Amino acid sequence: MTIRKIKSLLEADVLCGEAYLDEDVNYAFSSDMMSDVLAYAEEQSLLLTSLCNPQVIRTAEMLDILCIVFVRGKYPDPNMLKLAEDRGIVILATSRGMFTTCGLLYSNGLLGGA
Repeated sequence: MTIRKIKSLLEADVLCGEAYLDEDVNYAFSSDMMSDVLAYAEEQSLLLTSLCNPQVIRTAEMLDILCIVFVRGKYPDPNMLKLAEDRGIVILATSRGMFTTCGLLYSNGLLGGA
């Protein structure tokens, strides 16, 4: 599924990485615990989280995660966006909750990682 389609399904705002919206992701992983992301997430996938700190970007970078979706109306600060932009990571934000976001993506064909 393309990041562009994910953006549309979630009615999400693109906060950075608009040039990469046509990239495909095959898996999604949702967690606020970055230790779980490191242990179980698939590389080159989508990360859904409500945790808003720079560690999220650094964790995504380590796993080559293509896109981070911040749920529950959370917005990262400008420093986090700059960090993501420098690393070519797409950042989306949606007002939807974690459960609804995961359900929408799964029901539209995006597989869960681990």
